[in-house]
Amino acid sequence: MKLIFWGVRGSIACPGPDTVHYGGNTACVEIRFEDLNRCIIVDAGSGIRLLGHDIVKRNKKGDPFKADIFITHTHWDHIMGFPFFDPIYREGTILNIYGPVTYEEDTLEQVVGDQLRYRYFPVLHSDLAAKIYYHQIGENQLDLGDGIVVKTKFLNHTLSCLGYRFEYNGKVICTAYDTEPFRNLFDGDPNAPNFDADLFEEGERVTQEENQKLVDFYHSSDILIHDAQYTLSEYTSTKRGWGHAYFEYAIDTAREANVGKLFFFHHDPYRTDDELRRFEADLRKSLPVDTSLEIFMAKEGAEISL
Repeated sequence: MKLIFWGVRGSIACPGPDTVHYGGNTACVEIRFEDLNRCIIVDAGSGIRLLGHDIVKRNKKGDPFKADIFITHTHWDHIMGFPFFDPIYREGTILNIYGPVTYEEDTLEQVVGDQLRYRYFPVLHSDLAAKIYYHQIGENQLDLGDGIVVKTKFLNHTLSCLGYRFEYNGKVICTAYDTEPFRNLFDGDPNAPNFDADLFEEGERVTQEENQKLVDFYHSSDILIHDAQYTLSEYTSTKRGWGHAYFEYAIDTAREANVGKLFFFHHDPYRTDDELRRFEADLRKSLPVDTSLEIFMAKEGAEISL
């Protein structure tokens, strides 16, 4: 099982001289099962354009291409690259696209597929050569065959968003983007006019339960790819409630879950290469000496074998 990062940014693609090292494309991760000749893709941000080109290039025989694409949620930075994914224009391509139930009027197929309308794009979804099947899912477990199992968990974002846990041959890769800590929304100030002690205590209980469920979901994963768009000061000052996490929270969660390697993901579009290098070095120094956790900034083009 091999993990390849094709896009690691959040919010919007940000090419330029200050993002060359870590990359400026938005979310797209490939999990390649070379012994099975199978491919799983997580999110279709702008990075999926590069992945599609690579797939066509390495498929020199022109064999039919089949893949499972797991969409974490349908915010634009996570689906914007889909119309530029080369395999959708080729006969023999079969794609199963999974994404969260949103309980909204539009289906997953409509949200992703409507990008391919003349209003936005010169090719219609109905004109694609590939066979594409859409599956709306909630919290469950999927058997993809060949010993590949996928488990799902709703995260804390501003839109229905799924975390994925991919298990194969005793190895585990988890994704957790976009998300932030669950928190008690009831006022805890006893002097507030609307303070209700029972509601506050219930809120505390539910908050702890939900955060623990995430720890359990990530437990003993070899790799955890976790949202870390903000620093702690950025998060607490102006970004709480935006649906994104901070570095220290990702580290604490990964340590509690006994994770092997933690990759910080969904880099802020204004975060420069120099800043990310400095953050990575400082965060490594801050780790307790007795921890076995390894931490990395996700980098476009990086490959990790399990």
